Amino acid sequence: METISDKKEILYKIANNLFWSWDPETRSLFEKIDLNTWDKVGHNPIKLLEEINDERFKSLFEDEEFIDIFLNVNLRFQNYLEGNTWYKTNFPNENNLTIAYFSAEFGITECIRIYSGGLGVLSGDHIKSASDLGIPLIGVGLLYSKGYFQQALDKEGWQKEYYIIEDFNKLPIELQRDKNNEPLRVEVKIADESVLIQIWKVNLGRTVLYLLDTDIEINSKQNREITETLYGGDIETRIRQEIVMGIGGIRALNALNIIPNVCHMNEGHSAFLSLERTKMGLEKYGLSFNEAKSLCYQSNIFTTHTPVPAGIDVFPKELINKCMKEYYTEDLQLSENEFMALGNIPDSIELSSFNMVHLAMNSSMYINGVSKLHNIVSKELWADRFKGMKNNEIPIGSITNGVHIKTHTAPNMQKLFTKYLPDFWGNELSKKETWNSINDLPANELWNAHNENKNKLIKFIKQRIVRQTLEKGIDANNVDLENILNPDALTIGFARRFATYKRATLIFSDLERLDKILNSQKHPVQIIFAGKSHPRDLAGKEFIQAIYKISLEERFKNKIVFLENYNLEVARYLVSGCDLWLNNPRRPLEASGTSGMKVVTNGGLNFSVLDGWWDEAFTPDLGWKIGDRKNSFNSDFKDEKDINDLYNVLEKEIIPLYFNRDEQNLPNMWINKVKNSISELSWFFNTDRMVMEYFNKYYIQAFKNYNNILLEKSLN
Repeated sequence: METISDKKEILYKIANNLFWSWDPETRSLFEKIDLNTWDKVGHNPIKLLEEINDERFKSLFEDEEFIDIFLNVNLRFQNYLEGNTWYKTNFPNENNLTIAYFSAEFGITECIRIYSGGLGVLSGDHIKSASDLGIPLIGVGLLYSKGYFQQALDKEGWQKEYYIIEDFNKLPIELQRDKNNEPLRVEVKIADESVLIQIWKVNLGRTVLYLLDTDIEINSKQNREITETLYGGDIETRIRQEIVMGIGGIRALNALNIIPNVCHMNEGHSAFLSLERTKMGLEKYGLSFNEAKSLCYQSNIFTTHTPVPAGIDVFPKELINKCMKEYYTEDLQLSENEFMALGNIPDSIELSSFNMVHLAMNSSMYINGVSKLHNIVSKELWADRFKGMKNNEIPIGSITNGVHIKTHTAPNMQKLFTKYLPDFWGNELSKKETWNSINDLPANELWNAHNENKNKLIKFIKQRIVRQTLEKGIDANNVDLENILNPDALTIGFARRFATYKRATLIFSDLERLDKILNSQKHPVQIIFAGKSHPRDLAGKEFIQAIYKISLEERFKNKIVFLENYNLEVARYLVSGCDLWLNNPRRPLEASGTSGMKVVTNGGLNFSVLDGWWDEAFTPDLGWKIGDRKNSFNSDFKDEKDINDLYNVLEKEIIPLYFNRDEQNLPNMWINKVKNSISELSWFFNTDRMVMEYFNKYYIQAFKNYNNILLEKSLN
């Protein structure tokens, strides 16, 4: 007979595997324990369980309803871990493959704050789909003690940043220890100084993520701060972080007895891993430098996410020498010029700086952009390093991003899909036929489920507005709670990083016209904004301030809302509750974008510039476009065209369709468009399809290359 202590142990086991972050039934178990505490602790199940006293546990385990949920969740969790997978079915004999996936950020769940935006959420979704598919992939990143900054706006709407120091021992992560039960540590040399790194393990379903941490007493203050903040500090902080992640990451895996035979760099931040893999080839397999470099090259994958040079880390030679001279002269036996050449265009004469994307490309056989359009842009951007090649010969491929559907689809929508789509939560999400029966969904059930989420969004926003008001020192009694947002209004969402190229203020270009749109008595419209600007991006902060001030104007009050401190929780409410997702970057500066993909399975529609993923997804029966396929970059003329298009499409097409109702007040033509969007887009723009594509196109080929090189070496 299991005791309460035994049951608590099972709860801790469930809490310590982030499977709960994408399984609604498991999350509901924690909500059932104590919903108020669950919200108070930021949806951290470890803190939740520590807050609950023995009396509460005793009463829970005397409650038959709770016991049923508990037993069902535990069985569901065990079945997931032990169940058959796509990988087991299709590659039953590939037992030795280990893929290491490196990223500077991972957006998995809101209580582990090691993400800033889309890149991190993509990384988290990538590793979750690897778990669902059973692919032997291991994540590697950094564990930031302060994470990314928290955002608050002052009374003038100016963004202020603050940080929360994390207690790692109260997170669903585990410090790795050696055989003497001491923290397992590896060492890297930076600027003639030893930096010790400890390793934390995150269980993600069937996969694991290892996070590196330098905040150890024995390290100097400067080195303890290496893993303090994501994208914080100066350029020297950045190179130190990238040495720890790339070189330290490979050493950490080695200390854990993991030798990856395939490495995937998600952006160039981790490109130093190729140096350490080359070094391991010299030491472990007795290869020559060129042989070791070839082994690394033929088993590396590099994914680039930026369409502009400004988004790339470039380090001056002086900083490289300060931080890495001992490494490249002693460990790699390279001269200064030989090492600098690794971070430059092949045959470059000018070696005054070291470019991390050049290093990644020089050390990866497989390179890809993250949408079809980004592939074209990338080939143009990097054409100078492939001199003599025609554009279509440049070896940069394309795998379009996706989203992890089980994470980003609201629980009630998942229940609806499970009811009407056969084997919906099996391994069939990337098959088009899985989604065909969406057309059988009763219009009223789909509409009601979406509106339920819309009402939850409005309730959530009202609570946040009160909190935001109090934090500014303003009397919350002045807040007109009852009239903040209208559940019957067409609700537009705009939430993303406030980089200037995303043109967050485009819809405010004609305030008189916007006034008429938002204040229509017959066809009301409202807009919800959220997003952070990088602390050093003053122009982005000015965009936020402009929106905040406009939202306070009497004519726009309660119809335009800015939600502070955008994070995964805020995003979850927004993508499930908004009717229309607005995206208006300067084409072609959005490499992919994924937020718009998340609204699809939540019953929302997209209204976007033909950039990134929407450029290949758009057809008139799935959503709406802004502008055309001409690139704008910084063209004021193109801005004017996009502004007019935005207003015209909104006034003449979107709003009339949304308010065209039948006798049951159902917008049937709108709902048909929603159904088309779900059935035509969900099967492709998801990370199951994306990860399978990476596997078939790159991972398995890189694995074969790795084995062939070592086999050839052993025969010689």
